[in-house]
Amino acid sequence: MSSGVGRRVVLAPDKFKGSLAAPEVAGALAAGIGRVAPGVEVVRVPVADGGDGTVDAFLAAGWERVEVRAEGPTGVLGDSVYAVRGETAVIELAAVVGLVKLPGGQPDPLHASTFGLGRVIEHALDRGVREIVLGVGGSASSDGGAGMLQALGMRILDSQGDDVPRGGAGLARAIRVNRFGLHRALAETSFTLASDVDNPLLGPHGAVAVFAPQKGADAEQCATLEAALTNWAKLIDAGAADRPGAGAAGGTGFVAMAVLGATERPGIEVVLELIGFENLLRGANLVVTGEGALDDQTLRGKAPMGVCTAARAAGVPVVAVAGRCLLPENDLRSAGFDSAYALSALEPDPARSIAHAAPLLEQLGAEIATRYLRD
Repeated sequence: MSSGVGRRVVLAPDKFKGSLAAPEVAGALAAGIGRVAPGVEVVRVPVADGGDGTVDAFLAAGWERVEVRAEGPTGVLGDSVYAVRGETAVIELAAVVGLVKLPGGQPDPLHASTFGLGRVIEHALDRGVREIVLGVGGSASSDGGAGMLQALGMRILDSQGDDVPRGGAGLARAIRVNRFGLHRALAETSFTLASDVDNPLLGPHGAVAVFAPQKGADAEQCATLEAALTNWAKLIDAGAADRPGAGAAGGTGFVAMAVLGATERPGIEVVLELIGFENLLRGANLVVTGEGALDDQTLRGKAPMGVCTAARAAGVPVVAVAGRCLLPENDLRSAGFDSAYALSALEPDPARSIAHAAPLLEQLGAEIATRYLRD
């Protein structure tokens, strides 16, 4: 049975950031497997952990694609997409107001806003959605989710009774909020915050200290944003600022929980549950997962670890692929991975490895098939 007839492999990779989207990773692996073991049934299930690529994972699983125009992080109108099935929608912050939506990649840490995210939520509510999964990650702003609430009808007012401007810095001027204009459907809608971080809103481990420098903020701007978010927390719910996940996406997690009543859950767990991953594992002989780099962060709840945990619970061996693997073999095996394959073993030069990730992954797929899927 050298062609692999009767075997079944589930391909569940995350994206290789800066190189390939998760569906492309799965496609390259499938090509390599098919070349060596054409009789193997290959199931492609690209996954994500709440950040970039989350909506793509649901679209690949057959959810309906909904297109909408919404403001990006700096107010420039652009196209965005979310996924719907029945009364449930999956909305990815990064696809609307993420770093990838900055015009020319130019950061604006003081004024970037989540306003457009609120517009997409409004669109989903207006079409009858009553369960929303918010995938947060890759945010371009540190506005504490204020822009999202402004788009949904909340007024954030200064001492003159005027609306504060969008962006994190403007929150320093806020003295009160008016919630009466909030979209009425919010009261009957449940929210899940799908995140891969557990940072609080404020302090040395908070949204600004940890993430704002990645969004272009210098030391002075970080101090401005920290003071503004401290003021914002007092207006909304100071206690909620300490909750794990409140610092996700520049503080969007904070208002998602404090105002929208969202339940915070690891993003990969939410994704696997909603796409029915447990059912896809039935009869599988192997699962292949992975991401751009396998490192300590992987073991702290990133997508490959979530896939590995689910597969092991179903008694299916798991192999990981990555651009680089920085984990010792003992750590990989302790986590539940049977083995790991890295592009760097085939092409040590990082630039060439990124540029030629697809054919290299195809080669790894062939190696995996030779080892695991042929008699």
